[in-house]
Amino acid sequence: MSAAAAVLAGAALIGTTGCSTGAAVPSPEPDRASPTPSASPVTGPYVALGDSYTSGLRIPPQNGSPQGCGRSGANYPSLVAQQLGLKDFTDVSCSGARTGDLTAAQHTDDGTNPPQLDALGAATRLVTLGIGGNDAGFLDVLGRCAVESVRHGLTGRGDEAPCRAYYTTGAGRGEVQRKMTTTGERLTTVLAEIKRRAPQAEVLLVGYPALLPQDPGRCADTLGDGIAGADVGFVAEQERQLNSMLRQRAEAAGVAFVDTYSSSAGHDMCEAAGTRWIEPLAADQGLAPIHPNAQGQQGMAAAVLASLRQRH
Repeated sequence: MSAAAAVLAGAALIGTTGCSTGAAVPSPEPDRASPTPSASPVTGPYVALGDSYTSGLRIPPQNGSPQGCGRSGANYPSLVAQQLGLKDFTDVSCSGARTGDLTAAQHTDDGTNPPQLDALGAATRLVTLGIGGNDAGFLDVLGRCAVESVRHGLTGRGDEAPCRAYYTTGAGRGEVQRKMTTTGERLTTVLAEIKRRAPQAEVLLVGYPALLPQDPGRCADTLGDGIAGADVGFVAEQERQLNSMLRQRAEAAGVAFVDTYSSSAGHDMCEAAGTRWIEPLAADQGLAPIHPNAQGQQGMAAAVLASLRQRH
């Protein structure tokens, strides 16, 4: 399969990984010191909300109900709860979740996840939320970039950054910003509802880790000609914009924002296995393409814990 075809296949997979878990292939956990619970001013009950970057899609062990949510016992909420020694922990995150799935039931390929916010209550003391990427259509941008790269390669005409051109002057002009604005408005509503339902809870909005490096050249082997080199920077720019919007909405709502992008620099999908936190399109066996692996979940957990330490 050519690099371009591989990216197109990956783009098609993007549309499905948010909804089904696939088969999780057991694998040994990466070497790390086992978290040792220590005395912490952070108390439970702790409720984790979010999409596939929170649920830990296809990362073993897959557990919880419904199975279609792709919830891992080694995702960052589970690691945070373990490190803080929080026994009263509820994880309702679900692959493919959008902001609307926080207040309405979400139907997956294998079961229905109740409205995530139903897990909250007056007794809740800690909430983490990782959501917004599906609303903003971030992975759709990657798919479009693959399509535009192939189109450019076949015709030999147009901009050297065909995806950027599509979204700035072409048929998709203004699309990304419109979705970003709408997502931000929905987040504001969601954060207000979380605070209403759990008024005593500490709320953390968790951002997205870096999928791509700043230097397009570092992705040549991973992406080949599937995405134009000049567009790698464009995609990275869109993710930074997404995280910036999340930060702004968190601050406006009076909740904490957890930056996972900065700490994941140098661990993007174009790094070698063992170094990367995000799986590439040709993911390791059983893992989800363009999603965090076990190391990525550990890195996100470390960012959440660091944020909590700074606040206490």
